[in-house]
Amino acid sequence: MGTLYYGDSGTPIGIEDRALAHLKIAITTKLRRGESFTLSWRHAEDQPRGRSTLWLHASIPLRFVFDEPEAPELSRQWIEDLMRSANSTGGIQLIPEQLDTDPIPTLPEQPVQVGVDVQEVDAAKNAQTA
Repeated sequence: MGTLYYGDSGTPIGIEDRALAHLKIAITTKLRRGESFTLSWRHAEDQPRGRSTLWLHASIPLRFVFDEPEAPELSRQWIEDLMRSANSTGGIQLIPEQLDTDPIPTLPEQPVQVGVDVQEVDAAKNAQTA
């Protein structure tokens, strides 16, 4: 569980490391552009019921602390989803990562082996040959 420290608030905000890593990219991108915005999230189950919102501005100190020493692999789609929400009137909504559960396209002549690097397949090319 990572921690977001904002301003002189005595209440650190606990956010799962992977989510915090993605938020860090979205937040720093907005602040680097000189854009102020809000960040909203629902309270965790172990906290009082409700939701919170912060007004983020470049002049207010901000610190991201991660429990894991290694940075997680980032999802471009999740960052784009966070940035889209940042550009809305509601500001950044801490939304869960949407995992792509669609099957990976393969070519009939390309056997799939577990534990072996999978070659990229151009889905459009695959559709043309079908």
